[in-house]
Amino acid sequence: MAQLSGSADVPDMGRRQFMNFLAFGTITGTALGALYPVVKYFIPPSSGGGGGGVTAKDALGNDIVVSEFVASHNPGDRTLAQGLKGDPTYIVLDENKAITNYGINAVCTHLGCVVPWNAAENKFMCPCHGSQYDSTGKVVRGPAPLSLALAHATVADDKLSLTTWTETDFRNGEAPWWS
Repeated sequence: MAQLSGSADVPDMGRRQFMNFLAFGTITGTALGALYPVVKYFIPPSSGGGGGGVTAKDALGNDIVVSEFVASHNPGDRTLAQGLKGDPTYIVLDENKAITNYGINAVCTHLGCVVPWNAAENKFMCPCHGSQYDSTGKVVRGPAPLSLALAHATVADDKLSLTTWTETDFRNGEAPWWS
């Protein structure tokens, strides 16, 4: 009778455990890799972290460097950037060529169109249904029911950071509708 332990035809238990571990690891890794995008789809992205805000990005997705931005724009310019929640947000330069302490969300409060700045008329004019907003985003002509949303704009380390505006709206003295 042949002895089974130590036989060259039967792998020892260590090799079998290793092969089971390898197969289990491969299957588990593949399943987790396939499940990761599904889980990320259902978890909303965070909007900035511990109160530091979201760094504003230019049209190409690069962080806005304030010194370069100010050097390449004129006083009174309103330039679109990617702001809170990825919404288009106007960055405003005042008469002294400094960035104002607020950004203006460019999404129309009527139907959600992106509202362009009309420098010739010194106001935002929605192309969809004719809503108009003054230079600070306050509604001056409907059908838009509300002014454009605001965001705090702060400069730190030559980067522009946007945070949610929760204080009273300086344009009408009311609580912000967007927060």
